[in-house]
Amino acid sequence: MNALRTAALLLVAAAPLAAQRAMTGTVYGTARDSGGVAVAGAQIRVLPAGAAALTDSAGRYRLEGVSAGSVTVQAARIGFYPRRLVVQVAAGDSVRADFQLLANPLFIPSVIVTAAKRSQLVDQAVTSVALVGEQQIARRAVTTIDEAVDKAPGVQMIAGQVNLRGSSGFVQGLGSRVLLLVDGVPANQGDRGGINWDLVPVDQIARVEVVKGAGSALYGSAAFGGVVNLITRELPPGFHARLRATGGVFADPPHAVWGFRDYRGIQDGLDVAGSYGRGTVRAGLSAGARHSDGYRQQDRADHWQVTGRGEWRPAPATLVNLSGAWASDQYQVPEPWCVSGRCADQGQAFQPFLIDTANTGNRTRSDKGYFSAVVSRTASERTSWLVRGSWLRTDFTDRYPQRQPPTDFSIANRLGAEGRVVSHPDSLHTVTVGVELSHSSDESNIFSGDSILGTTRTHTEGAYAAYAEAEQVIGRLRVTIGARTDFLTVDGGGITAFLSPRAGAVWPTATGSWRASVGRAYRAPSLAERFVTTYALGFRVIPNPGLRSEDGWSAEVGRTWTAAAWLRGDAAVFFTRARNLIEPVFISQQAVIQFQNVQRAQLLGLDLSVVASPLTPHLTTTLAYQLLDARDLSSDSVLLYRPRHLLTLSADYAWRSFGLGGDCRVSSPFERDPLFGDRQVAGRVLDLRAGWTAGPWAVHAKVANVLNYIYNLGPRILEPVRTATITFTFSY
Repeated sequence: MNALRTAALLLVAAAPLAAQRAMTGTVYGTARDSGGVAVAGAQIRVLPAGAAALTDSAGRYRLEGVSAGSVTVQAARIGFYPRRLVVQVAAGDSVRADFQLLANPLFIPSVIVTAAKRSQLVDQAVTSVALVGEQQIARRAVTTIDEAVDKAPGVQMIAGQVNLRGSSGFVQGLGSRVLLLVDGVPANQGDRGGINWDLVPVDQIARVEVVKGAGSALYGSAAFGGVVNLITRELPPGFHARLRATGGVFADPPHAVWGFRDYRGIQDGLDVAGSYGRGTVRAGLSAGARHSDGYRQQDRADHWQVTGRGEWRPAPATLVNLSGAWASDQYQVPEPWCVSGRCADQGQAFQPFLIDTANTGNRTRSDKGYFSAVVSRTASERTSWLVRGSWLRTDFTDRYPQRQPPTDFSIANRLGAEGRVVSHPDSLHTVTVGVELSHSSDESNIFSGDSILGTTRTHTEGAYAAYAEAEQVIGRLRVTIGARTDFLTVDGGGITAFLSPRAGAVWPTATGSWRASVGRAYRAPSLAERFVTTYALGFRVIPNPGLRSEDGWSAEVGRTWTAAAWLRGDAAVFFTRARNLIEPVFISQQAVIQFQNVQRAQLLGLDLSVVASPLTPHLTTTLAYQLLDARDLSSDSVLLYRPRHLLTLSADYAWRSFGLGGDCRVSSPFERDPLFGDRQVAGRVLDLRAGWTAGPWAVHAKVANVLNYIYNLGPRILEPVRTATITFTFSY
């Protein structure tokens, strides 16, 4: 009797499953390129929001539970145009759909990891994401990764400082409002809060993910304006080696009266990398060096670096990652340029290539390194977790032979740890929870907080946080809501708490998706902003220990669309309302600079990017435009060093092993420069490039600033002149 009752219950439980299977079918097949080679990692998805899977190493995929009837299936992969097929799915049956993907080096990857601290499809992110792929980095023949990131939509580099949607302006490398990650591990400096773009060699970067807009709800303080994640190359099985050699030459000044040397400046570099993987263990090591004569007086620089990575898989579902790097720079300091009477001006009002004689002999040595250990485990199909520990050290010494005291120095260490759990209770829900902490210490005579130059002090900062975010699918709508609480203490004093909530939604359509998000932005002042005592740009900089944390609200409404197989785009309207924004303020009565809290500020704008291949699949064109209104509401004036218009036009033509391309960047002049009152000019820069690839060999050449246009983005800091660069790469 019990057996009959059990059998009856099983039949009742199985009935809905059987009914569901009777209404669904299976789609399977392969993805290959135009040459018939299998494409691994391609994302296969039923549109608009159905089943999804990734192709395996043989290019195969399988989608189960697909609703019966006529369905649209899309294949997408970085470096290829997306491809769609319409198939007829019979209930309880299977149908084959094979994809042939056409190469397109500018197509963005379908899976990202930064926007939500977990893997997700790029069109599921509630905030705007810009991506720079490995092919884009290689084509531009860059020496540091910021040169490639600079051309991403909504991004502008000002003297090495990243400016996302006008969030940062220019503050001489202090207190970045953008968080830098290396494979998901925070890497902003412990003392200055800035970014060292040369910490990881450019040849080890697989792609860059740029999340625009406030990321404080997941990443905390430094993500006020966004997040940049440098994702390094994977370690493949077997033995692999790679060599990259770079050589370049700088143009002379366009006018003889600006001449400053009797030889042609050059730059060169060499990077060598090797890796080996077998069984459960893989490891890689790279080393490199580069030299530059610079394009201005007193502009020579030397750089050395070494990086290492290791992977160990003690169990099929557990992975241990170890990574580290050390870099050293010794360079002359060429800025700012001189004005009449402060150098051999030859009767000119200013000399953009010459330095003020008061700065003769200024040099800097900067050493930096990091180490991180990450343990991740997929406990089940529904749960995964991660723990990490990290250490970041920066050590710099500035030497000023003509100033007292003649030396500035800072030694900073930043220790960090994080634990995170991602749970998928079912296919409609995802929950991410975690805790994070960091401790920064700095010993310096420049960040002392003392009015007397040269006083050595030690400062500490502790940060502790907990965060949670939940995502739920309601019909076709994907809703995300979360928050993070940060606790901050400086020099062992009282604790300051800050809550950063965020909510967003994504609505998929047949041609793309709509997205909207709103969240609170937060950034604590760096130790340098609080306690700096030095000279910059010829002015005394005084400390302000009473600085308050920045906070505000950031929102955006965006739309991605694929109008045709040859046309796709992304547009977003963004808005940030901030209080206590920290900006360098020139106090004319005392002729000093001090970081102060701007009471109210507002950033409002439009971010647009369009990628098209209108004539032939071999030609890809890109337009990126940003309109920005950045205002200090307390004084009814514009925020400094933020162009109102930023336009980038790019084109790339690929034919077999050859490629040609170019970028044109136009930025409107800054509306005011209170430090010097200099007249600003618009930036108009044209770059041209060419490349050839054959088997393991690759050659890329670039001429940056072809027209040798002379302009500046920071105060009296000359941007690079025309520079010709060529790179040779051999991969084994």
